[in-house]
Amino acid sequence: MKAVLLEGDAVNHGDLSWEPLTSLVPTRIYANTKETEKYEHIGDADVLFINKLIIDEEVFEKCPNIKYIGVCATGYNVIDLEAAGRHGVTVTNVPAYSTESVVQLTWGLILESVCHISRHNESVHQGDWIRSEIFCYWMAPVTELAGKTIGVIGYGNIGRRVCEIAEAFRMKVLVHTAHPEKYSGMAREQFVGIDTLFSQSDIVSLHCPLNSETEKIINQSNIEKMKDGAILINVSRGGLVDENALADALRSGKISAAGADVVSVEPMAEDNPLLKAPNITITPHMGWASVDARKRLIDVVANNFKAFMEGRKENVVI
Repeated sequence: MKAVLLEGDAVNHGDLSWEPLTSLVPTRIYANTKETEKYEHIGDADVLFINKLIIDEEVFEKCPNIKYIGVCATGYNVIDLEAAGRHGVTVTNVPAYSTESVVQLTWGLILESVCHISRHNESVHQGDWIRSEIFCYWMAPVTELAGKTIGVIGYGNIGRRVCEIAEAFRMKVLVHTAHPEKYSGMAREQFVGIDTLFSQSDIVSLHCPLNSETEKIINQSNIEKMKDGAILINVSRGGLVDENALADALRSGKISAAGADVVSVEPMAEDNPLLKAPNITITPHMGWASVDARKRLIDVVANNFKAFMEGRKENVVI
């Protein structure tokens, strides 16, 4: 059996070992694979390990040896699952490996939005504190989280952990989810309709999947329902946000601050309107990428494939 790992640098920049995987099957590792290179890189491989590379009917037709695809991520929308099924290809993914890391960045972005840490740090390093005539200063209002309301859209593993930490900050928590009935008797949070969440939340944090119902859920109409000066956090999917509408809201002050780890097109496009918008912190889709989470990811990818070789099902999508 031959294996290729097509996007190694997306997971491992050399600070981790691929040994859990390479000890199971001879694996050719590519740092990255462009769309124009994928057929050459796949070649006659039986096993693919991918991240964001598109695998569709054409790939299965041109590379008929493929028997297994291990997605080195939770999301597997880049794979045509119907085509995989027709060609008898097993697909696995890695669920819930980065929950704590994504939650940590969520709160990092929230704290940046209410404390303006990087702005004040930059000011100090530019000498403003040295020149100050009094012992302290602040360049923007610092806001306490206690007593404020956070609205969490989506109540999966990440959304639930965000809610738990919000309660530790003594915040009021509102939740909107497509299936609140699944959590009957389990949740202390208040499940509400989406309009109520927008109108009552001081902070709105997105933790839902991107689908036809949630695409651009942050749009001009819904922004208008939000409190003046609300904060928006998106560590989920860029397509949840109408980026032009958010940029306009940041410029007008309707939304006082935002934090985003994801954008609609990644890598980020030069003309993305959020790049020139004020009061937004943008990170390069790194919320999942702690050393701990990436090591966990490699281990699960290896275990998924080991189960496949042994005739067992582990995190099988199809």
